[in-house]
Amino acid sequence: MTWPPTPIVTERLVLRQSEARDRAAYVELFASPEVGTYIGGSQPRADVERAVSELPGRRFGSFVAELDGAMIGMITFDGGDAGETEIGYLFLPSAWGQGYATEACVGALAWFASTRPGESVALRTQTANTASLRLAAKLGFTEVKRYVEYGAEQWLGVWSPDR
Repeated sequence: MTWPPTPIVTERLVLRQSEARDRAAYVELFASPEVGTYIGGSQPRADVERAVSELPGRRFGSFVAELDGAMIGMITFDGGDAGETEIGYLFLPSAWGQGYATEACVGALAWFASTRPGESVALRTQTANTASLRLAAKLGFTEVKRYVEYGAEQWLGVWSPDR
C-alpha cells in the first residue's frame, strides 16, 4: 500500500497527511485537559511544544482531519497487541458534538476496507468515555470484551468490512 494516500474527501472534511501548518493543532490536542481525560491526561504545554516535531504525525496510518483548511483532529491506524489494526482518533474540543469524528472515521474505515479487503479493525476506549462508545456503535463496532487497564475499565470492539 502506498503512503500517503490521495487525500480522502468527505462531505465536510479532508483526511490528509500532516503538514507543518498543523503543528499548533497537534500541540493543542496533546496539551488539552479535555482531550486528555480518557487517554492518561494532558501534558504540560511547554513539554508538548518541545516534543512535537515541525512535521508532526508524519507516519504511515496517520491522517489529519481538516475542516475549512485547518486541522481539527486526527485519525490513526496502528498495529494492535494481537496483530490486528486499531483505529484511534483525537479531536479538538471545539470540534466535539458536530459529527466530525463520525464523518472522519467513516471515511477512514472506507479507505481501510478498500486497501485491506476483508481485514477487521479494533477500537479501544475507556467505558467512562460515553461519547466514544456512542461513536463506536454508530460506526458498527461490536463489543468483544471489557477489561481493566491503566486503573480504568476499558472496552474493546471490532469492526468488519463484511458486516
